[in-house]
Amino acid sequence: MVNLPILLTCLLNFLSLALAQQNVFDHVESVTVSAEPIASFETDNPSRQQFGLLEFRGGLVLNCSHKSFGGFSALRVQPDGEHFVALSDRATWFRGRIVSKDGKPIGIADAELAPVLDADGKPAPRWDTESIAEDNGTLYVGLERLHTIVRFDFGKDGVLARGQQIDVPPELKDLPFNQSLESLVYVPTKYQLGGTLIAISELGLTEAGDIKAFLIGGPTPGQFSVKRSNGYAISDAAMLPDSDILILERQYSPERGVSMRIRRIRLADIKPGALVDGPVIIEADKRNQIDNMEALSVIRTRSGETLLTIISDNNQSPAQRTVLLQFVMREK
Repeated sequence: MVNLPILLTCLLNFLSLALAQQNVFDHVESVTVSAEPIASFETDNPSRQQFGLLEFRGGLVLNCSHKSFGGFSALRVQPDGEHFVALSDRATWFRGRIVSKDGKPIGIADAELAPVLDADGKPAPRWDTESIAEDNGTLYVGLERLHTIVRFDFGKDGVLARGQQIDVPPELKDLPFNQSLESLVYVPTKYQLGGTLIAISELGLTEAGDIKAFLIGGPTPGQFSVKRSNGYAISDAAMLPDSDILILERQYSPERGVSMRIRRIRLADIKPGALVDGPVIIEADKRNQIDNMEALSVIRTRSGETLLTIISDNNQSPAQRTVLLQFVMREK
């Protein structure tokens, strides 16, 4: 005999699960983002503003009640120094405007969230979107776990752009499942590697223990590696106005907590078969106002400053923060 109460309970559970699966974030939505200013980068020395070549400009701790806010792993700030687009690792666009006063960030305005769309124009919630590179309105996005890259006509369609897969080297499939395409940089055509996508893995290691990276397209496609040291993994990269590459790195240890490092790599050193390394321009840990810093953007402002903007991935955890930091790079 069929037990009707149990049958009805199972049916209701099934329907609830089906409805939950259909309840996917599927539209552009304006949101309110609150911002708590970070006045000093070093907690024990609040008057310190200079950290090697980097001058701390200011920071914000961001909060928003929307369920899809947070987890940001890629960022591009526009040349005006205000408008930006970020990506969460759950395939959500976050765009808006950084509001500043006296050169320091004080808030976020005109904020919107939207799902990343696949080639069919449908939300792609299973895409682990980890990195962005930009070429005149075209955004290239690296997908971790799937080990591929998709292209968006963002300049034309904005967050409604559909992702189209591009051809990638088959060796990308050999990267670790959850430690693959963490960084993308597009090299403008005026440089030696012009037209190349530089793709750097988070922690795909060579036999020598260094980090695998790839040159996709351009004049000299191939594979190179980035020297690994002190247990760091690579979380993002961006090009300086003079063509060198900045690599953002992170690590965690019980003694030190979360730490962040930025290295400078000469673009001229990058070529197939090369092992590249470069000087550390900043290193920070629990003594500083950081979290899981995962996304880096670099621009030359209208005033001629080189501005670095870094944002953290809070892993959608209430125990972590979404931190946005800005530094100006002084060459002398």
